[in-house]
Amino acid sequence: MLQGKARWSVGQPEPHIAQTLEQALGVPPLVAKLLAVRGWTDIEQAAQFLHGGTEHTHDPYLLDGMEQAVERIRRAVEAGEYIRVYGDYDADGVSSTTLMVKLLQQLDCRFDTYIPHRVHEGYGLNTAALDAAKEAGVSLIITVDTGISAVEQIAYAAELGIDVVVTDHHEPPERLPDAYAIINPKKPTCSYPFKHLAGVGVSFKLAQALLGRWPEELLEYVAIGTVADLMHLSGENRIMVKQGIARMRSTTNYGIRSLLGVAGIALKDVNSTHIGFAIAPRINASGRLLSADTAVRLLTTDSEQEAEHLAHELDQLNKERQRIVDEMTKQAASMVERRKAADGKLPEAIVLADESWNVGVIGIVASKMVDRYYRPTIILGIDPDTGKAKGSARSIAGYDMYKALTRCDDLMEHYGGHPMAAGMTVARDHLPELEARMIQLAQEWLQPEDYIPVMQSDLECRFEDIHIDSIRQLEQLGPFGMGNPAPRFTFTELHVSEQRTLGKEHQHLKLTLKSSLEAAAGVEAIAFGKGALGEWISPSARMNVIGELSLNEWNGTCRPQIMVQDLCVPGVQLFDWRGTAQPERKLAEVLDRLKRLPGGERPARKPPVVIVFGSYVPDALRQLDAEAAVWTVDVFGTAAPHGLAAELISISEASDIVLYTVPDTMKQLQSVTTSALSVHRYFALFGSSEIDRQASTVPDRDMFKAVYGAASLLDKNGHQVGSVLAYEQAIAKRAGVSVGLVRFMLDVFTELGLAERIEGGFRLVAAAQKRELTSSTLYQARLKRPEAEQQLLYSSSRELLELLTDHLMTSEPILEEIV
Repeated sequence: MLQGKARWSVGQPEPHIAQTLEQALGVPPLVAKLLAVRGWTDIEQAAQFLHGGTEHTHDPYLLDGMEQAVERIRRAVEAGEYIRVYGDYDADGVSSTTLMVKLLQQLDCRFDTYIPHRVHEGYGLNTAALDAAKEAGVSLIITVDTGISAVEQIAYAAELGIDVVVTDHHEPPERLPDAYAIINPKKPTCSYPFKHLAGVGVSFKLAQALLGRWPEELLEYVAIGTVADLMHLSGENRIMVKQGIARMRSTTNYGIRSLLGVAGIALKDVNSTHIGFAIAPRINASGRLLSADTAVRLLTTDSEQEAEHLAHELDQLNKERQRIVDEMTKQAASMVERRKAADGKLPEAIVLADESWNVGVIGIVASKMVDRYYRPTIILGIDPDTGKAKGSARSIAGYDMYKALTRCDDLMEHYGGHPMAAGMTVARDHLPELEARMIQLAQEWLQPEDYIPVMQSDLECRFEDIHIDSIRQLEQLGPFGMGNPAPRFTFTELHVSEQRTLGKEHQHLKLTLKSSLEAAAGVEAIAFGKGALGEWISPSARMNVIGELSLNEWNGTCRPQIMVQDLCVPGVQLFDWRGTAQPERKLAEVLDRLKRLPGGERPARKPPVVIVFGSYVPDALRQLDAEAAVWTVDVFGTAAPHGLAAELISISEASDIVLYTVPDTMKQLQSVTTSALSVHRYFALFGSSEIDRQASTVPDRDMFKAVYGAASLLDKNGHQVGSVLAYEQAIAKRAGVSVGLVRFMLDVFTELGLAERIEGGFRLVAAAQKRELTSSTLYQARLKRPEAEQQLLYSSSRELLELLTDHLMTSEPILEEIV
């Protein structure tokens, strides 16, 4: 068993609805099922979703403020006024600024652009930038992706004689700025039908109004900004992004071509995923670490050589950004692990701060920490000179981050955001209290199950449905992104035919999965960031997977591929290490692995139970008192604990059970497997220990006589050898047999009443009644041992796993088999 990271929620479409859509729309069955499970059950609406174009877009003049904005911009163009486009430093702001550059170039007017520096100036309009604009002769500022909250700054601009046209998409405050015009679909007075435009989408609607047509040449910038800003890909957004991606596949923009080039993406293959994970991060790296002006220059240059140079520069910045993020994430995780070790559990909310942390990437680090620990998280960078900490927060379902910060507003100088993400500025001295309140709110609002994420899967898919054509058909549902995620499928009962790790730090896992062991070909599956799971997946495992389907094209060959989002092994697993030369070393490996048990394992990690069949505990196991619970199981099926750990964890409570030696009978093994109510994994080591080697020999009557004679001689001499082992060694030396066989024969004598245990060894019973060896349960069990060995040592891994998990075996008394 291997638990997944998340709780899975798998959709189940109504078969008759899917069939109706399939017939009416002429789409493949898989596409019809996806439409049905995602709520596109109306045929007309589903057709519009699949094929809708510009006929389903809205008149830009429905946006409140559009007439005033168009009038003012046209007047500025006609009068030759100097216009400044004031943008933001993220990918939406950069693409919005780029779109306005392309628009104003068509209008043949005087203009320039300005994007504030993230670290030196911060977000939005600022008075210093307005002073600079006045000095440069600017009389009209057009904001893109910003400005809706700049009440004081726009009032200051008016004092300077500068008009401001605001285009923005963020939530408006209660008091709006007194700008010349404000275009924002979320304004209370705006009746525009579609409220989810990105900043670049609002800019595009302004361009549409100014040009009097649908400016399709600007759509590739809309696609970049809309996808990068995680806007809902429905309505107009879906139409604009879909058309924008189509244009990007044959774009003449040197900047976009160069960005795709450094990312290794063929122009003809570009899609929304490439925008989100290749283009957007490189554009964002410019604003996070340097200046967003570099990204604007890249997207607006007419020089192919300059574009290649700037794309390379952004690529290097992005790699540096990745390095910084990785380093900060490791530091943050180390802080959490230290807290966990000290408190014995993870905190309910995470608040971490450091002077060395780059505030430009704290939001990314916060997201990574949520991915890793699934806790509401705030990451802050502290300015050592001012003592102020700038932070970025990310949350989980059930924990409203904005509401939480509102409950802490007395601690902060500034904050803003929404339920799942926020930003804030807080004095260093207030951080401990902020953390305490965040944890307290988590304790009030969240239940234990809330700390386990829920992962949505569209539907369960047959493995036979994975082929190149079916994957290509899924593109009809694109573009994918926020509100229209790439389809996720659940696959069950898959066999792992191959596995290996990838990456410099072996952080990724590559699997070859089959629907059955007999299947001729498997499907490759890539699980990014899950390399650590590799050692917890046995070759005999049957795995369930949630993943997205993609095509892997390499050297002219195209193959289906599963991009794994989560995986689990629902059944008990067997790690088959039979015949290992040094079982004590393999046991040490098990103990070391358990220290790295994946975080998805629930409940709390427990030490493994080590099973020794018989009554003797090998010396190699006697020193594992704190690390492993050693239990012996005799031929009667009676289990006995050895050491402190075994007193604390029983066989029925163990998640991990190590079968160290071979049982004499299958009933003896059954007594363990039927008791193992919580087992996730068996580790089969039996077959190579000294006990196993000795147990393979059945002593004959002459050996029994020799041992009995040697024991009698020691009794006559009044033996005082000091310990049981010394006594056994003395007998072995005199009888000429091994210590292991001596131990077995003395146990048989004791069972038959011919000897009794005393301190330091055994003593023969005087005038004991003569008994036949065949009446000994131990002796009968030893005679039957070859049958157990045949099943347990020479079976396949699959057969052995079936033996361990078959609890339907008859439960008749053990003695009936061996007496």
